Amino acid sequence: MYGDVGVMRRRVGELREQASEVRARAQSLVAQAESVPWTGRAAETMRERVRDRAARMRDAARLHDEAAQSLEKHLTEVAHLSEAIAAAEHRHRGQELDGPGDGGRGSTAEAPPPGHRDWLTFDSGER
Repeated sequence: MYGDVGVMRRRVGELREQASEVRARAQSLVAQAESVPWTGRAAETMRERVRDRAARMRDAARLHDEAAQSLEKHLTEVAHLSEAIAAAEHRHRGQELDGPGDGGRGSTAEAPPPGHRDWLTFDSGER
């Protein structure tokens, strides 16, 4: 097996949750900075810096979302390939059960290990 889809799904959820938390913290920081009853040039500079940092935090959150989306796409592909591998193995096992005594339908090639991607291109030599 080339990837545990369940583990990947959990990681997708964690990445999305982290993105939401980072966005919420950015919003909270800006709100706190804006609510400080401090005035003057230094106060405005502090608020500007907080807004800048919050923008960077939102960028990081966006990257978390993009990573989650990419991982989700990958896990979908892994799931499809795993299903195709399992189907090829199942077909071969069914032919193996027919055996050579049934008109020579038995396998003449050594089968790949269970779950291996070589099942996708395996030719058992049956005709």
